[in-house]
Amino acid sequence: MDKGEQRRRWKYWWIALRFSLLFCIGEQVLAQIRYSIPEEVKEGSVVGNIAKDLGLDINTLVDRRFRIVSGSTDALFQVNQNNGVLSVLKKIDREAICEGSAVCTVNLKIAVENPLEIHYVVVEIADVNDHSPRFPEKEQHFEIAENTLAGARFELQSARDPDVGSNSIRLYKLAKNNYFELEMRDNEEEEKTPVLVLHKSLDREQNAKHNLVLTAVDGGSPPKSGTLNITVTVLDSNDNRPVCSRDVYYVTLGENTPVGTSVVRINAADSDEGLNGDVVYTLGKTIRRKVHDTFNLDSITGEIQIKKPVDFEENEIYRLNIQASDKGQPPMTTDCRVIIKITDENDNYPEIDVTSLFNVVPEDSKPGTVISLISVTDKDTGVNGKVICSISDSVPFELKPSVQDNMYSLVTKERLDRELVQSYEIKIKATDLGQPPLSTFKTLNVQVSDVNDNSPEFKQNPHELYLMENNVPGASIFSVSASDRDLNENAAISYQIIRSDGTNNDMGTFLNVNSETGVISALRSFDFETVKTFQFHVLATDSGTPPLSSNVTVNVFILDRNDNVPVILYPVSSNGSAEGVEEIPRNVNAGHLVTKVRAYDADIGYNGWLLFSLQEVSDHSLFGLDRYTGQIRTLRSFTETDEAQHKLVILVKDNGNVSLSATATVIIKVVEPKEAFAASDVKNAVKDEEDNDVTFYLIITLGSVSVLFLISIIVLIVMQCSKSTDCSSKYLQDTNYDGTLCHSIQYRSGDKRYMLVGPRMSIGSTIVPGSNGNTLVVPDRRRRTSGEVSFKLYHINYTIFLSLYMRFESFLLHSFFFLEFH
Repeated sequence: MDKGEQRRRWKYWWIALRFSLLFCIGEQVLAQIRYSIPEEVKEGSVVGNIAKDLGLDINTLVDRRFRIVSGSTDALFQVNQNNGVLSVLKKIDREAICEGSAVCTVNLKIAVENPLEIHYVVVEIADVNDHSPRFPEKEQHFEIAENTLAGARFELQSARDPDVGSNSIRLYKLAKNNYFELEMRDNEEEEKTPVLVLHKSLDREQNAKHNLVLTAVDGGSPPKSGTLNITVTVLDSNDNRPVCSRDVYYVTLGENTPVGTSVVRINAADSDEGLNGDVVYTLGKTIRRKVHDTFNLDSITGEIQIKKPVDFEENEIYRLNIQASDKGQPPMTTDCRVIIKITDENDNYPEIDVTSLFNVVPEDSKPGTVISLISVTDKDTGVNGKVICSISDSVPFELKPSVQDNMYSLVTKERLDRELVQSYEIKIKATDLGQPPLSTFKTLNVQVSDVNDNSPEFKQNPHELYLMENNVPGASIFSVSASDRDLNENAAISYQIIRSDGTNNDMGTFLNVNSETGVISALRSFDFETVKTFQFHVLATDSGTPPLSSNVTVNVFILDRNDNVPVILYPVSSNGSAEGVEEIPRNVNAGHLVTKVRAYDADIGYNGWLLFSLQEVSDHSLFGLDRYTGQIRTLRSFTETDEAQHKLVILVKDNGNVSLSATATVIIKVVEPKEAFAASDVKNAVKDEEDNDVTFYLIITLGSVSVLFLISIIVLIVMQCSKSTDCSSKYLQDTNYDGTLCHSIQYRSGDKRYMLVGPRMSIGSTIVPGSNGNTLVVPDRRRRTSGEVSFKLYHINYTIFLSLYMRFESFLLHSFFFLEFH
């Protein structure tokens, strides 16, 4: 029971008590009148005529002081003393007067005097439907967990309507919804209380808040209503897993993308709230370690970044399993899949792999011989992985493509020659077709092995050896050296002298060569006067299989030493001594040729150049000796006092470094003119007859040989000129006799021209320092002009002609002079 109801009951009890007291004290209560008026009538509205209803005289009302004597300070009614009418003083609100009472009456006490009379008037205030039902609060809030089971009840506010009776609240209505129903419950005051019943489980993720409207309707006509806004907030429970925005995230990423670049952002939404809806991201535990090393995942934002450079060649596709978990208890997890496809870029250089079949290639390999197998790979794909292979053009090799892609054979393109090129550096270039193209270079060293394809070679052929006569037997006189462009045993050379068929004129039998060094030694001593020139051949043979060989011709020129004593050819006595007797008339004049001392020296040049001098003479004023010719002439006429016999000792001396000499003794007898002439005529006649024929044939023979030699020289010159060679004659043959037994042989070596001379020399000749005295250097007076015709004589032919000619000429000269002096 509320306080308003208690007040109403106390009020009824008090009124009843007052009526009881009035009757007890004897006041005169004449009547009780009851009126009924609706509430909210206008001011001045007539309730009733009390005077008339009480039977009072209207004319006496004023005098009797007709009035309302109720003690209420808040008068609702008034009476008119003139006519006794009860009217409404001010607007009446039944709910204000009789709040909560089913019957609302206002008791008025009407008093009149003279005599005093008390009349009770009861005015019942009839209810009109002037109030709408009203809830204590305009809104009512509920917080209901989404996991609350259906059937849960929640008490709602009850509406209040001051009106009573049929104008009071008759029913409650709940706006239509899918989750709640309205149920009425009786409370202790026997009032109907609305109850909100959960009809179906809530889902905060579908609808986090429900706005309901509860309407209270009274029974008035027309009915009035009041509403209550009910707000149901659905409290979250961790009943939803995070959901990825996509089932699978497909990402295309170029390799070599900079570290730190964002790849993709995972977005997983959780319909829950608070911690239940906060999502954190982690990499799945089953992901390979390489993925953890390559990518970095932000656990808050879900952003995946590159942790370390990605390489298409290492991995083309990365599959990531991302776990999205909320922070609820217990947490709920879902998996988000990420597939990252790496696109290829031309970031890999081609790789060259060489499989050498032969690191060393024989130089006699045929063209097309396979040397190496070359494979080219590129880790890139597509066009970036297409490779073009080539080698340098300056090598005798080429690439032959194989049936399999990017496989090549390195083969010889032409024949090799180790002596020209011993090894090759083959630069292999591999270039891909990417943009920009990348190239790789690799150098392959190919050694060319030697085969015995080169014969030994002599730097000079033929060789000229100028050997002093009287050499020491067994001593080294010369050395030959051949080179072989091959290697090792193919270049190991052994030497031997080519022997002829064993004829007596084979000088090679007197020579020996060291088979390893090529040093040549003479087994005998050579004599210039016996052999002036000869030739032999040395054979050089390598140790290859089969062995190859070549030979060199050595032309030997024996140089003269002063080893021969001049030989007196005249005078010669019968016993072989150099003594002679000459008879001259006494009457000869000065300058008369007495005789001529003739001598011969087998040596040549200075060694054979003889000078004559008087070593002993009986009278220096009578006879004179020509230094060069050996002629003895009278210096004056004979007198009577001159002796009849004179002895002259003639010294004949050569011009060698250590000169050798011989003496001849001439006895000159002075006789009378008749005896001298007779003896001289007889002697000369006999001698002339014997010598004329021989001398004539010798001269013809000598001339013929000289003509033949000159013709041979001319033929050789013409043959050589026809071959357009540009070489000077190695040997020059020039015969020049001046005086007795004058020999002259000219030859050329290098830039100097040498001449071996006999007893007479050219005045302009000079001696070469360090050479034998017989060897002269002849100034080369030939001027070489651009227009001179150069020629070269074949050495061997020229040597043969020169040797034969010198031998034959020497023989003829010796014979000629021998006959002349004998």
